[in-house]
Amino acid sequence: MGASPHTDEQDRQPTALTTNYASTDNQALTDNQAPTDNQALTATDALARLPILAPCLPEFSRIRPWRQRHRCRPAAVLGWGNRGTTRRARRLATDKGLPFVALEDGFLRSWGPADEGFASLSLVVDHSGIHYDASRPSDLETLINHADIDATEEVRANALMARLRLARLSKYNHAPDIRLSESSRPRVLLVDQTRDDASIVGGGASEATFVDMLEQALESHPEAEILVKVHPEVIAGRRQGHLLGAAGRPRCRLITDDINPWALFDVVEAVHVVTSQLGFEALLAGLPVTCHGLPFYAGWGLTQDRQRCARRQRPASLARVFAAAYLRYTRYANPYTGEPATLDDTLDLLEDQRRQIQRGAGHWRCYGLSRWKRGFVTDFLGPLSQVEQLPLSSLKSTDSSSETASDPAPTPVNHLVWGSQYPRRDDVHRMEDGFLRSVGLGIDLTRPLSLVIDGAGIHYDPTRPSELEELIENGEFNPRDHLRARRLISRLVQRGLSKYNDGHDASPKPGLPALPSDRPRLLVIGQVESDASVRHGACEIRTNRALLAEVRRRHPNAFLLYRPHPDVVAGVRQGEQVPAEAYDVLAAEGNITALIDQVDEVHTLTSLAGFEALLRNRPVITYGLPFYAGWGLTRDKAATPPRRCRRATLEVLVAAALIHYPGYVDPATRQPINVETAITLLERQRQQGPRLRLWQRLYRHVRRYLYGRY
Repeated sequence: MGASPHTDEQDRQPTALTTNYASTDNQALTDNQAPTDNQALTATDALARLPILAPCLPEFSRIRPWRQRHRCRPAAVLGWGNRGTTRRARRLATDKGLPFVALEDGFLRSWGPADEGFASLSLVVDHSGIHYDASRPSDLETLINHADIDATEEVRANALMARLRLARLSKYNHAPDIRLSESSRPRVLLVDQTRDDASIVGGGASEATFVDMLEQALESHPEAEILVKVHPEVIAGRRQGHLLGAAGRPRCRLITDDINPWALFDVVEAVHVVTSQLGFEALLAGLPVTCHGLPFYAGWGLTQDRQRCARRQRPASLARVFAAAYLRYTRYANPYTGEPATLDDTLDLLEDQRRQIQRGAGHWRCYGLSRWKRGFVTDFLGPLSQVEQLPLSSLKSTDSSSETASDPAPTPVNHLVWGSQYPRRDDVHRMEDGFLRSVGLGIDLTRPLSLVIDGAGIHYDPTRPSELEELIENGEFNPRDHLRARRLISRLVQRGLSKYNDGHDASPKPGLPALPSDRPRLLVIGQVESDASVRHGACEIRTNRALLAEVRRRHPNAFLLYRPHPDVVAGVRQGEQVPAEAYDVLAAEGNITALIDQVDEVHTLTSLAGFEALLRNRPVITYGLPFYAGWGLTRDKAATPPRRCRRATLEVLVAAALIHYPGYVDPATRQPINVETAITLLERQRQQGPRLRLWQRLYRHVRRYLYGRY
C-alpha cells in the first residue's frame, strides 16, 4: 500500500502554505540520472498549487507540476482520482514503472464549495485505487478488511461520530440547516446524483439504477412520501441529474433547495442511495440505508445492498468503517497555514467558521466607517452577508419601526457601528478590535486578523451586558473547549503573543535596568485616557497619574514599572505626561508579555494587559471594570456588576474571549478562520520582522500633528 497514511494522532510539523516549484533546476534530467530526492509529479499544474497538497504528503520532499516532468525523475505520479486529466499521467507512470497515487477530497471537505474559493481541509491518498471505484481494491477497502483497528481506536471513532452528529457537519457545510415542515405520513429520502459523477460508474451503476431505485422505493414504502434530494448543480442548470422526472410521480416531492443533509435526516425514516456519501452520513444519523450501487460503505453488513462485492467478506462495525475512512484513509491539513492537522483540529476549524459565518448572515447597514475599515468589515461579516455602507448621520435619522411600515414581511436589517459610537440605540451591533489583533498597531492602519461584533453591548462597557459577559456568565463549555483553552494559554505564553505584537523581538529592549529582588515589582499599565474602555470602564480612578499614585499609596515600598500605551509612545494619540517621580522605571519599549514575566503583580484600570497577565499566572489588580474582572480571577478595587456571579476558571475566560466571542479572518484568502489559525499567522508575520511602510510613517506624522503630542 505504500507509505502509511497520516493518522489523526500524528504530530504536526509546519509546512509552507503552497508547494514552491518556482525554484527548480534549469537543466533537464535524463532518464539515466537517479533522482536526487523523493519527488512527486502531479498530473496537472493546478493540482500542484493545491494548498494542502504538501502537508498531506510529507513522504515526498518536493512536489512538481506536470510542466516540469522533463526536469526530474519522480518517485511517484499524483493525479485526481479517476478523472480524464489523469490519463497521460497514468501512462507516464506505467511507462516509467512508477506508482500512481490517486487523490480526492476527503469526506469532510470545507465550509463552502471549491467554485466559491474554499480550499479543501482534507485529502484521501490511495496507492492502489480510489474509494469510489469498486471494480478493483482500494486502500480504504483494504483498511476495512485487514487493518488492525483496536477497541481504543473504535472508541475514538464513536466519539468523533457523536461529535459530527452534534455539530451536524457534512462534506460541505454552507447549506442552511432548516427544518422541514411536519408530515402526517412517513417519509423516505432518495438521493440523486449528477450524471458525470465518477462514483456512479465506479459503483457499478448507471442511469437505469436511479430509475430502479425510485421504483423500488415506491414499492417498498407504499405509505411513505418520497423525498428526492436533487443536486444543487442540477437545479442551477449547470449539470444533469437522473430523477427530475420523479416530480410527476405520485407521493414524490423534489427537494430542490440546498439544505443541510441532517435537516433531511431529521424527518425521514429510511434513506436510499446509489453511491452518494450522504448514505454514510445517514448511517451516522442512525437511519437504515439501502445502497443500489457499491459505495465504500456498502458490503460490510451496515446497509441493505442491491449489489455485492466479492472482496468485501467480513462484517464491519460502523466505528470500524469510520475509523478506516476518516482516521486512517483521510489526511487533514489547514489550507490557511499549510500545516498538517488532525480530524479534531479540522472539526474545530469548521465549527468556528460556520459559527462566524452564520453570525454575519443577513442584511447589514454599516454607519460611519472609515474607508479603510470598509475594506475589511465585509470579510468579517462573511459570505452570507449583504452590506451597505452609510454615513453615521443616516443612523440618527433611521427609526427602526419605520422600516416595517410599507412592507408586511420586511427583511431584517442589522445596524452596525464602530465601538461606542451613537450610544443611545439599543438595536445597534458594535464592532471593535479583537484581543489578538495584528502584528503592528491599528493606528498605523495595520489590517486586523480579529474583530468582535456584539449585538448586546460591547465588552469594555460594563454599564450594560455584552455578549462576552453573557458567554462567561452562562456559557456551556464542553471538554474540547477546555482543552483548546489550555493549549491556547500555553501557546500564547510560550510565544509571547499579545494584542498587537509590535516587533518580532519577544524580549524587552535594552535600557531596562536590573529589577530588584528584595522589593515587590509591580507593573502599572498606562492607557489612552480618552479611550472608550477608560471612559466606560474606569471608576473613581480615571487617569494614569491617579492610578500610579494609588498604587504607590497602597504599596509604598514596591518597585513600580510604568508602561505607557504604545499609541502614546508613538505620538499618535494624546496622553497625560506622567511625572518621573510617580514611578521607579519607565518600561516604554519591548514586548509587553516579556515584561509581565518579570514582575510580581500587574495593576491596571481596564487594559487588556491584565488579561494577558492572567494567562501568565500573574496576580492582577483592577481599579476599573474590564471584561475579565468580577469572575474571581482578579483582585478588584472597584465594585463589579452584580450580573457577574459565576466563579469562572481561566479556561472558561479564555474559551469565551478567544474562541467564541471574536471573529478571525485570513488576510490572504479573506475567509473566516479560527483562533489557532490566527495565532499561527501572527507568529509568521512577527518572524518576518515587519517594518512600517513609507505611507505608514507619513500617516504617523499626520496623526502626531493633528491628534498627538505636536
